[in-house]
Amino acid sequence: MAAQRRTYMQSHQSWTDDLPLCQMCGVGSAPNCVYSSDGKGTQSHPNEDAHLRFRGEDGLFLYGVFNGYDGSRVASFASQCLTAELLLGQVNSSHTDNDVRRILTQAFDVVEKSYFETIDDALAEKAHLSNYLVPHNENVSFHQNQKVQERLKELEQEVSGGATAVVALILNNKLYIANVGTNRVLLCKSSSDGQNQVLQIGRPHSTDNEDELQRLAALGVDSARIRQAGQIAGQSCTRRLGDYRVKFNYNEIDLLSVAKSKPIIAEPEIYGSQSLDGVTGFLVLMSEGLINALESAHGPEQANQEIVAMVAAELAQHTSLEAVAQSVVERVKRLHHDVFVSGRQRATYCSRHEDMTLLIRTLNYPLADALTPTQGGRIYPVSVPYSSNQSTSKTSVTLSLVMPSPGTLTNGTNTASTLEEGTPTPGSQSPTATLQSTNTQTQSSSSSSGDGSLFRQRGSQAAQPDETGRVPPYVDFSQFYRLWGSDHSDSQSTQGGLGPQ
Repeated sequence: MAAQRRTYMQSHQSWTDDLPLCQMCGVGSAPNCVYSSDGKGTQSHPNEDAHLRFRGEDGLFLYGVFNGYDGSRVASFASQCLTAELLLGQVNSSHTDNDVRRILTQAFDVVEKSYFETIDDALAEKAHLSNYLVPHNENVSFHQNQKVQERLKELEQEVSGGATAVVALILNNKLYIANVGTNRVLLCKSSSDGQNQVLQIGRPHSTDNEDELQRLAALGVDSARIRQAGQIAGQSCTRRLGDYRVKFNYNEIDLLSVAKSKPIIAEPEIYGSQSLDGVTGFLVLMSEGLINALESAHGPEQANQEIVAMVAAELAQHTSLEAVAQSVVERVKRLHHDVFVSGRQRATYCSRHEDMTLLIRTLNYPLADALTPTQGGRIYPVSVPYSSNQSTSKTSVTLSLVMPSPGTLTNGTNTASTLEEGTPTPGSQSPTATLQSTNTQTQSSSSSSGDGSLFRQRGSQAAQPDETGRVPPYVDFSQFYRLWGSDHSDSQSTQGGLGPQ
């Protein structure tokens, strides 16, 4: 049956167009960019990211962000194949948490094997032609040699590349996360005491992940060299989909040549289940390109809080989740560019950025047109400003938001938390190590106490207009008028003076 699904998928590359999209989700994206010395940007290669956001049957929702490299083939294939392996009846509401985790793991395994099946013929032809070009082969003319080399180059491009992937599955109002590589998931939700929890679910599978370094060390790889190099075959991720050169020829790669078995794997780490009952907030899936662009501009310390603040600000201004996600991506893109042209401390880190993808799924979260300010709803903020003369990596975010009750979100001091009933798959880190929560430096312009609230509840009583239809002023300017009048008595006599008429 799995083979039939793969055959169907491969013969109908756009079959997912017929699946119902989730309407509680928005996606924004931006292509890669390289800046010239005058600040103008050019795209260096076609966009290699992919995503999925579908609604299945029986209360099932599936989301994913895929970061491709050396081409978009693997990311595009994975987004379709995972959909086929998870939305065609394999998961239903009767499944337990262990069932869901097992199905997710199996789905990634099928993606890996299915992709390599699609390039088997190309790999076989590549091997044959490589043997054909033996040194000093007198039976091969110069013209034939040139044609073979051109064909080998085409085949190499066809089979090269890989992708990282992060997938979120919601079933029975429970959240499951499956991650391979260096993308990121944030869950923003309000706690019982009204504070805002920003939870990073999982850690990236990168060359500075201690758990991954220990896994590689157990295979005989020198983890110290891996950490120092920072990359393996051009990528920082230690888990990835595709990339046949690393998967099948790792013994020819210096850093991996002593490995006892395949060191770079596509096995996901599964986190869940996280109950979403009564949760108000949003789920954010980000590609590595978006994360790196923001961290290059402002440093990694407050990246999670900055993204959450941007999403919250845009949710207060837009009626479309698509517009919200795209606006946040444009903010990050603009921040990255502005730091580069500023010549400030971090400008050297911002000469280029990769493709950026952001997926936002709201959780009982009202959009901008849900309530009006006179109904005790939102006060629309100016935006999330960033100081143009900022010389440090930390960013002060100023917001003035009023959220409707119940479910008011506030951004106070974040508390460390774990996934409820969260159980990583065997070999992964403990649940407490998978959720990274950083203390926020966010300020609120709606508060004079400086307690750092990001969202604040507005009083229910609104000022009533008088008999002339005017609302009493919020600020008393009488002292200003008196001082102005004493200094400008001559002009007042001819121009009528200042103050309320």
